Amino acid sequence: MSAIYKRELMAYFTSPIGYVFSAIFFAISGGLFVATTLLLGSTDTSAYFMFMLIFFVVLIPLLTMKLMSEEKKLKTEQILMTSPVSLLGIVSAKFFAAFTIFAVTLGVSSILNVVSLYNMAKKQVYVIEKMNLPTFAVCILGVLLIGAAFIAIGILISSLTENQIVAAVASIGAFGFILASQLLIIGVENEVIRVILKWFSILDRFGNFQRGIFDITAVIYYVSLVAIFLFLTVRVYEKRRWE
Repeated sequence: MSAIYKRELMAYFTSPIGYVFSAIFFAISGGLFVATTLLLGSTDTSAYFMFMLIFFVVLIPLLTMKLMSEEKKLKTEQILMTSPVSLLGIVSAKFFAAFTIFAVTLGVSSILNVVSLYNMAKKQVYVIEKMNLPTFAVCILGVLLIGAAFIAIGILISSLTENQIVAAVASIGAFGFILASQLLIIGVENEVIRVILKWFSILDRFGNFQRGIFDITAVIYYVSLVAIFLFLTVRVYEKRRWE
């Protein structure tokens, strides 16, 4: 498993994908942070994180589109499926490689954003006093969990096709639908249906993180989503192995 993890991690930097993802992520993150906090002299980062989640619709597919589809296209998936590593180990290694790139990029951009805010506020003590780092940290945790769920979904989609472009477009559509489903909750009047939609809503559970509340049920929910979609990916390969 560790060998596959290292191989996938290095693959992001022996091809343009890792650099393109990081560059776009830093550009979007920095631009949004400036627009939603620095220019306004505000320490409220809720709008920044919500906009970042929207941009994940196009950012996450950059990481996941090739993870499985490339193996199928290059005819190397048979080697993986007959290797001594379990299918779960292979899928998990690919997931953790993508998540590592995502988490490190998010971590670095977050540090740069906070440093920028503090530098801006050197002469604005009230801004520094209002900066709630624990709330910011909890929001980062929520974003990491949502990113992990999106990566797991993207891996499943990538396993269903050998075309990276198809995998990317399908992932964008799936992520867009997931985020748009939040609008259905607002528009539905029936309380029972609204509760059901809220249970499936990824964004609805992010609200507590935005308020600085560590929601253990939301953590369990996101981790469960990751486990479910990785399991489904394993099932796809198990079926393909017996075919």
